[in-house]
Amino acid sequence: MSEQKTHPTVAAVTKRITLRSAATRSAYLERIRAAASEAPARGQLGCANFAHGFAACSPGDKLGLRGSGLQGPVKPNVAIVSSYNDMLSAHQPLRTYPEQLKLAVAAAGGVAQFAGGVPAMCDGITQGRAGMELSLFSRDIVAMATAVALAHDMFDGALMLGVCDKIVPGLVIGALSFGHLPTIFVPAGPMSSGLPNKEKARVRQRFAEGKATREELLDAEAAAYHGVGTCTFYGTANTNQLVMEVLGLHLPGASFVHPDQPLRKALTDEAGRRVAATTALGDPTSLVREYTPIGEVLDEKAWVNAVVALLATGGSTNHTLHLVAMAAAAGIILTWDDFAELSTAVPLLTRMYPNGAADINHFHAAGGTAFLIGTLLDGGLLNEDVRTVAGEGLNRYRREPQLTEDGSIVWVDGPTESLDLEVLRPYDKPFAPDGGLRMLHGDLGRAVIKVSAVDPSHHVVSAVARVFDGQAEFLSAFENGELNHDLIAVLRYQGPRANGMPELHKLIPALGVLQDRGHHVALVTDGRLSGASGKIPAAIHCTPEAAAGGPIAKVRDGDVITVDAVAGTLTVDADLTTREASGSALTDAEWVGTGRELFTALRAGVGPADLGAGVFGAVAVSDAPTFAASTHDAVTFDGAGA
Repeated sequence: MSEQKTHPTVAAVTKRITLRSAATRSAYLERIRAAASEAPARGQLGCANFAHGFAACSPGDKLGLRGSGLQGPVKPNVAIVSSYNDMLSAHQPLRTYPEQLKLAVAAAGGVAQFAGGVPAMCDGITQGRAGMELSLFSRDIVAMATAVALAHDMFDGALMLGVCDKIVPGLVIGALSFGHLPTIFVPAGPMSSGLPNKEKARVRQRFAEGKATREELLDAEAAAYHGVGTCTFYGTANTNQLVMEVLGLHLPGASFVHPDQPLRKALTDEAGRRVAATTALGDPTSLVREYTPIGEVLDEKAWVNAVVALLATGGSTNHTLHLVAMAAAAGIILTWDDFAELSTAVPLLTRMYPNGAADINHFHAAGGTAFLIGTLLDGGLLNEDVRTVAGEGLNRYRREPQLTEDGSIVWVDGPTESLDLEVLRPYDKPFAPDGGLRMLHGDLGRAVIKVSAVDPSHHVVSAVARVFDGQAEFLSAFENGELNHDLIAVLRYQGPRANGMPELHKLIPALGVLQDRGHHVALVTDGRLSGASGKIPAAIHCTPEAAAGGPIAKVRDGDVITVDAVAGTLTVDADLTTREASGSALTDAEWVGTGRELFTALRAGVGPADLGAGVFGAVAVSDAPTFAASTHDAVTFDGAGA
């Protein structure tokens, strides 16, 4: 292990976030520290309240929760919050976890109660459907459901069971409202490798061209998504898992162990034992107290580490929303400018689909998180001096778990060299000098672009605009042969306020066909793309969005737009200041069906993309960085829209 000073860019961004967030972070810490106490909060409940809280417990657990007189010491009570359902392959393994965790917590001298369930939506199922318009909002619904579960003042710690796209960020946001509680996130692991992701994408594109049948497409999809566990491509779900580990919320090496491996069960047991030990009550058999509240773990340094991990692995663009929203829940103001500056210093160290042929299992076999975190630490690209659920310092995450002969778990030093340089590389021999996640600015506002899977010949695209107000319009034009030329497809009224900011992954096969025909194409949208988006240059999350009066609403067919990922600009060869907006989002009366009418209040109150596209309210303050201009240096959002 080589000793490296923190990279100057990492240090500078960390310092700037700390200064920018001083007031909001201080207020947050004051609140959670006031909620913390050595004695459980349930001791302040009225007798009827308290009796309701343990009525269904076993006699022994009742005594442990009361813990007075001759009944022995009070025991820590751990909340289990789960997003289990058996429709999502990634969440199906969570079915047995609550009972398993209860036994593990009990073995560590505590009590665990299933505190509540939260919804778990699958973007893979809802792509291109009305249900996708609820997806991003579901993150904040998960956060609120988590808060409901923890709001009973019965708990000393928490275990969060979740994997996929919006669920993990929602669990984090909810847990941070109870930042005085030690909290460990418990993953389930990826499914085994099936049909290679690149082959799956090829069949999708052939289907878009009419060269493959629906049966052939379904066979390919079923061969790719074929069992329990997380989808194996490096999209939002697997980015979630890697980010949770770098944040120090997973046990070291827990993220990518298969659901059916004995090591997975041992890691789940260990999470139960560990959370009991990190409560304010601690392990009653130990004199050492390791109180580790989640609100103290997720400080400014931890969030910088999360962004670095995202960039170094070419992770999901959805995290430019989620990390901002999660950090805000801890009183920390993280901005897209921070992502942009860190991107100049953080190299791309992995090649996983859609940024390469490998999947998450290949990454794990090549050295996984232990090697990745170790090499980023060696390069000074991560803040080492952080708190984690495993203890002080991120160096603990250089280690990987192993089973002993008696079935217990130990951590050993992880690999110091990559076991497959086609998948995972050290910081000083990267695949590319940056992670390919860049911020754009210009006439059309601000946007995000990910170029790690885009051929360099397409990093700059200048072409006429074709404007669409929905995916169906675009796909109809493609099927009618109207798009056989260079073009910038502008998909507007797809932002948070318009319709919940759906992912537009259904467009990618058609755009891929046009690109393969030799056309220069790109996408510009105020919507999102799947974490699995690949070779098409796409300026996404465009803000201000069309429904909020953003300039994208003024673009017309025939305008020449330039998407320049090299210069970091998004421009249009037209004077938009003299134009009126055209098109419109669906009205509340029109935005109905598939439950959408229940979400109108969230649509009315959602904030802009660069503030996390959340409904809880946030404040962003720019510190006028010199590395990139901004079209709006200061934005304030108070929960009433942008």
